[in-house]
Amino acid sequence: MSCTQKQNTQENKRMIGTKYEKIAAEYLLSKGYTVRHHNYRSKLGEIDIVAQINGMTVFVEVKYRKTNLYGRPSQAVNYKKQQRIILTAKYYLRQYEKYEVNCRFDVIEILGDAITHIEAAF
Repeated sequence: MSCTQKQNTQENKRMIGTKYEKIAAEYLLSKGYTVRHHNYRSKLGEIDIVAQINGMTVFVEVKYRKTNLYGRPSQAVNYKKQQRIILTAKYYLRQYEKYEVNCRFDVIEILGDAITHIEAAF
């Protein structure tokens, strides 16, 4: 695979990711959440969506797969990925929250056209 092909593949994956993160954000908004940040990035990692509901800060990882041939999308949020999200969330809280807050970590998996919201996934 040439560098150009590799770059195009990465750009396509990013475009697909962005599309489904927007779908997930719309889903959260329809459920009464306020979306505070999309693709929050720090030196420690990235969080797809930072939302809030009923005074709780919710860090959301969005995973999409066309089929479950290789397992459910949520299965891709393994221990290592969870630890990176937790570290990034701590950094976010230090940066944006001036007081102690309740928070949780959710996963929104999109399998084909079906959306499953897993609250307090880890």
